[in-house]
Amino acid sequence: MTVLSRLCGGLHHYSGLVTAARCRGRTLSNILHTSRRGFRRQQTKNDDKIVLTPKVEYQTPNLERMPKSLAKCSLFTVGFCSATVVGVTIWEYENLRLKSKAPLSDWVQLRWNDMEGWQSKEGEFRKSLNRWWNGLSEGQKVFWPICFLNILVFLSWHHPMLKLTMMKYFAFSPAADAVCLPMILSTFSHYNVLHLAANMYVMHSFSTPICDKVGKEQFLGMYLCFAVLSSFAGAAFKVIIRSPSPSIGASGAIMGMIGYFCSKYPDSKLGILFIPNFSFSAETGLYSLLAFDTLGLILRFRLFDHAAHLSGALSGLAYARWGEKYWDKRKIIMQNWHSIRQQIENGSKSR
Repeated sequence: MTVLSRLCGGLHHYSGLVTAARCRGRTLSNILHTSRRGFRRQQTKNDDKIVLTPKVEYQTPNLERMPKSLAKCSLFTVGFCSATVVGVTIWEYENLRLKSKAPLSDWVQLRWNDMEGWQSKEGEFRKSLNRWWNGLSEGQKVFWPICFLNILVFLSWHHPMLKLTMMKYFAFSPAADAVCLPMILSTFSHYNVLHLAANMYVMHSFSTPICDKVGKEQFLGMYLCFAVLSSFAGAAFKVIIRSPSPSIGASGAIMGMIGYFCSKYPDSKLGILFIPNFSFSAETGLYSLLAFDTLGLILRFRLFDHAAHLSGALSGLAYARWGEKYWDKRKIIMQNWHSIRQQIENGSKSR
């Protein structure tokens, strides 16, 4: 399988575009000190404390609660990933059930697409939006809702009245009071537009080929599980080095997608944006990323959350090799859901 350079050129975001990262850092120097995955620690005279700005009181990081928080994180990771698998399996069942009623659904879809009676501006906009949506691939239909949520969270960061809420629930640190929900919410969280754009570009690049391979339900399940697993790995590393710095960003989940793609299609040719006539194999790109993040962990680089990146990539690689055979066992969930659905329908008819 060959992937165009533009399609996968977003790898530059993870392979070390330091100039752009530094430029972004200067933009936030008076607001938030962030890395690609997480907030960057501000050096102060009292280096034992982390300073989060803008100038609002948040909470004092508690290093003593970090081991206990990590235990909570582990339970949340297991529970969330299990619930995600069940949820996307039910979603797949309902989609298959809908397809079994194809004649009726096709008629409804045709009437929806025509909408000849709509002559107002609202109707024209709705028709245009509907045509755009129907022209998307399955991968893009999963990508755009995720992208919209990321944009919504990004805008929320810049609303003064929401700063405290955003810092509490959309920035993840094992030293904070809230640790479970931020594990997933922080992976939809970006403060800087360059950070957001880079992550969404890379995700858009890989969403279609991966979704064509596994289907939209499995794709969404993979993405959410990779997100939480990368947050857990980042938390574990912070506990080891006793760092209270919080993290944001979708990089860990996206690295999982990259790890999966590069493992499945190792001979695919990838390129780097803005560098023409330069390409490399997906396998080479994956090994380079793994080496870079491993080196970042050893040398304690602060530009990226290397623990989250490395965990995401390894999770994607592991899923490509072993995960899909376990995904096939979802039929048990489908059968149970079918039985529950039948009981609900029979109960409704009997009333």
